[in-house]
Amino acid sequence: MPEKQESQPEETPQQEEVEKKQDDEPVKEEKKDDDQKEQPEPPREMRAVVLTAFGGLKSVKTQKKPEPSPAEGEILVKVSHCGLNFQDLMARQGAIDAPPKTPFILGSECAGEVVQLGTGVENFQVGQRVVCLPEFRAWAEFVCVPARLAFALPDDVSNEEAAALAMNALAAYMLLFEVAGLSEGQSVLLHSAGGGLGLVIAQLARTVKDVTLIGVASKSKHDAIKDHFDHLLERGCDYVSEVRKISPDGVDLVLDCLCLEDCNRGYSLLKPMGKYVLYGSSNVVTGETKSFFSVARSWWQVDKISPIKLFDENKTIAGFNLRHLLRTPAGSDRAHKAMDKVIQLWKNKAIKPIVDSSWALEDVPEAMQVMHDRKNIGKLILNPALEPKPRPATPAKKGSKEEKSKKKDKEEKKEEKEKPAENGDKKEEEEEKKEPEAKQEDEKAAEKADS
Repeated sequence: MPEKQESQPEETPQQEEVEKKQDDEPVKEEKKDDDQKEQPEPPREMRAVVLTAFGGLKSVKTQKKPEPSPAEGEILVKVSHCGLNFQDLMARQGAIDAPPKTPFILGSECAGEVVQLGTGVENFQVGQRVVCLPEFRAWAEFVCVPARLAFALPDDVSNEEAAALAMNALAAYMLLFEVAGLSEGQSVLLHSAGGGLGLVIAQLARTVKDVTLIGVASKSKHDAIKDHFDHLLERGCDYVSEVRKISPDGVDLVLDCLCLEDCNRGYSLLKPMGKYVLYGSSNVVTGETKSFFSVARSWWQVDKISPIKLFDENKTIAGFNLRHLLRTPAGSDRAHKAMDKVIQLWKNKAIKPIVDSSWALEDVPEAMQVMHDRKNIGKLILNPALEPKPRPATPAKKGSKEEKSKKKDKEEKKEEKEKPAENGDKKEEEEEKKEPEAKQEDEKAAEKADS
């Protein structure tokens, strides 16, 4: 006989539901954990100076932007100081070649600390201080820069000094010694002598013996910069005749950042074996917004000089554009070698930064206006840590919307007060009209009754 199997109690429907719930609970918890893992962290934001459209100062705004992350060959830099240069004004107006599409972050010079390295970067370390010369995107709290456009800073050079001097000193050194070939005993005519770049050129020229330096600057700057020059001429004067009084034979070098008719005047001042170097076209920026007329005029007003004329007169015409040079690997390598020499001169105190003023990111339009009006003596610095200047409260104008709305409210209240009285008068008039009509009706009814 087979043994009887012990009978197991059957599970009730309620027990089955409880067991199912218990089985489902860990699954739900696992799903919640998966959902939490799948949700990406929101991108961190930073403040940046953005050009919303090419044109006037109103198109320059400080906005929140996501923090960038370095691509291959790039470094991420936490920015502490930025430099304002004239090419930034030209970029705002779209008066440069191949500008990026708006909106984009402005700025071409900054200093700070490396916080992250992209793949393939070996010549920098996290925590290292650098000064960077990107083509754009420098005016922000963080910036990604190709490693070839970053320069390591020594311990005895501060970030503010680097932002005030790096681009100007690099451009001045290459302009004077690698393009113009300044040598002992020569004479130099320099335009825009009171700006950041002009003052660095003057300092570097003084490292060469017996150089005669003639500067052209606004009259208001002469007292501040007179120690850097042998002769100062007022901007807007007939400087050709003034230079002839100082040096009847002319000058050896003309450094021109203006363009337009100054090219023709400067060339006429060159001695035999002299060099004319064009390193800017600031006269193209004639107003707050881009002037296509001034851009066209800047080229049509320049005399066309044939190579045969240069050959006959023993003169040289050259150009220098640091922004274009840094675009190529060979150009950036050359710039690094020149920067090493600049830093050595810096350490030897042969050159030093001259800062005009420091500005918050939110005050960039005002700083741009100062440079546009040529009121700065030295470099304009942007500091993301500074608080913006308080904006004055604008008083309400006559006939403003608020005053108009107040007047309307008063008129409506007056009308509401007058309405009951008017309604009462209307009722009395209606009752007076109704009284004779009622009398006539009564008289007619009485006549009918008599008949």
